Amino acid sequence: MTYNVTLISPEEKERLAGRCAPRARYEIKSEIFGCCIKLISDDRTLLETWQENFYPMSQNIRSHGRLYVFRDPSVGENTVQFDPYSKTAFLSNFSYYGWIKSIALGLCGDILEDEHGISSVHGACVDIAGKGLGMVGLSGAGKTTQTYGLLRDPHARIISDDWFFARIFGPEILAYGSERNFYIRQDLSAIWKEFDGLVAADEFDADGRAVADIRWVVGKGRLLPLSTLGTLIILHRYPADSRILCRLEKCEALALFTENGYFNPHLLVRDARKTALREQYIGDLIDRTECYLLNTTGTPKETQDQIRNVIGMRESA
Repeated sequence: MTYNVTLISPEEKERLAGRCAPRARYEIKSEIFGCCIKLISDDRTLLETWQENFYPMSQNIRSHGRLYVFRDPSVGENTVQFDPYSKTAFLSNFSYYGWIKSIALGLCGDILEDEHGISSVHGACVDIAGKGLGMVGLSGAGKTTQTYGLLRDPHARIISDDWFFARIFGPEILAYGSERNFYIRQDLSAIWKEFDGLVAADEFDADGRAVADIRWVVGKGRLLPLSTLGTLIILHRYPADSRILCRLEKCEALALFTENGYFNPHLLVRDARKTALREQYIGDLIDRTECYLLNTTGTPKETQDQIRNVIGMRESA
């Protein structure tokens, strides 16, 4: 199951905003990698989760983008209507917070790639001794599981477990985090025992997730704002593929990104102009990193040890 995005005109945006206005009980501005994003809703639980997830922004700053999140019986479940001119998104009938926060990050990505030459990656980024490791892949490939597996090592520091922004500076590419706290799965501790008790059982939502402050487990100094990206691993889960780990040439890596929608289902606009921007960026990203393909059909520990071998870390316990 997924959500549908429809592009709308500024006139339709004004009409929808007018319909939502009488129900707009909560309005909060948050800072997401320099963008001021305003959340407008009547859902207090959503408001509280959002505030735990993102950094606060002065309410006197004008917003760069807006998310209206409401129930609307006139449209289907998980409907997104987006005006790319005013950077305003209307999210109707959403129950899964993970999609709401990803659409917010996608909205920031849309703003930043158009106006600041900054691109976004739907993936995790971990810093190992000053060098960043990026991990991307389709949903279920194991990005989150392997990110937290790496964090069991005291030399690993996290930038992001789900989404990072990237900017090219000469021969290097810098990866930046943006979330204050992370939206983690309840079953994480079943794989890595070190994360047991990070969130009380009654704090998880109906989807078995909760926004958690991982500083409680790994310490304040291991959540970093940025790192220089050196290695990129594409995770995939194909039992029929006999390859476990292989180094990718640029053409192979670029083809995988293109064929899989850049491993990002939360891009709000997918026209020819945006495609050209993303193809250029992904090419630059691959040029500046060592890129690998890793099959995750083994156990989480087996995959973890393959990742650690690539980046020169000791094997996991």
